[in-house]
Amino acid sequence: MRFLSTTAFFGFLSGLLFLVALIGVIYEYAEQRQRMRTHTATTTGGDPSRGEAMFIQHGCGSCHAVKNVRTATGMVGPPISGIALRAIIGGHLANNPENMQRWIRDPQHVAPGTAMPDLKVGETDARDITAFLYTRAK
Repeated sequence: MRFLSTTAFFGFLSGLLFLVALIGVIYEYAEQRQRMRTHTATTTGGDPSRGEAMFIQHGCGSCHAVKNVRTATGMVGPPISGIALRAIIGGHLANNPENMQRWIRDPQHVAPGTAMPDLKVGETDARDITAFLYTRAK
C-alpha cells in the first residue's frame, strides 16, 4: 500500500481548504443578493426581476449605463450603478421609492426641461423598475 508524501498530502489539503472557502464565499454572495432582492421587493412593492426586463423594454439603457445588463450602455444620463445609495434623484428629490417612481413615470413634471424623456411608463412598470434599480447598490 502506498501513501502520499507529506508534501503531497499538505498540497492536497491546501487545495481542498481553498475549494471549501471559495464555495463559502460564493454561497454568501448569492445569499446576500437574495436578501437584497427580498428587501427591495418588500420596500418598493415591486419585482426586481420584472423591473430589469421593463428597464430593457422601455429603452432606459439607451441613456443609462448599467453593469451586467444587456443594452444598458448609454452615456446620456447618469450611470445607474449605486443609485440606491444616492441621496438625491432627478436633481432635487429625496431618494425614496415613491419619488423614484414619480421620476420614472413623469420626469418632465418633476423637473421641466430635463433630458429624461417621458416614456409613458405605467405604475406597475415604474414600481418594478424602481425595485430593480434599488438592487444596484454597487
